[in-house]
Amino acid sequence: MIDADILLQAEGVLAACRTAGLRVATAESCTGGLIAAALTAIAGSSDVVDRGFVTYSNAAKTEMLGVPAALIDAEGAVSDPVARAMAEGALAHSAADLAVSVTGIAGPGGGSATKPVGLVWFGLAKRGTAARTLRVVFPGDRAKVRRAAVIQALTLLAGSAGPGT
Repeated sequence: MIDADILLQAEGVLAACRTAGLRVATAESCTGGLIAAALTAIAGSSDVVDRGFVTYSNAAKTEMLGVPAALIDAEGAVSDPVARAMAEGALAHSAADLAVSVTGIAGPGGGSATKPVGLVWFGLAKRGTAARTLRVVFPGDRAKVRRAAVIQALTLLAGSAGPGT
């Protein structure tokens, strides 16, 4: 189900979060819960993973994470401010200390000149620090884009679990 490379990376995230005493939440759109699935595929992950939000629709982003509908209407679901609001909403609606969000266009359709297939925005929120975002355009088909997005999200979580991050 989840390949060995992703499982190894998820184990690293869990270990880093345990060391730092952090709990994690995910807010996922185009990855459809794959980040939370990778983390929870590891036995004992319940001491780190608080919850995962699969907010595939715009309504779910608003209802579950508190992302303002007006923001989605103005910027589009695949955007910097929505990714930021998703991560902040995951923190606000959980007991987590660290949250990652993912919103993107995995394809094969749905892209445009300004928002191509493969575009993914990530949000990262940690209690006590300002949320940040990252924009990446991944090559490949739907499966490759989603896999790359999971890897990038796990990388962001691992990098933010350390002291002073």
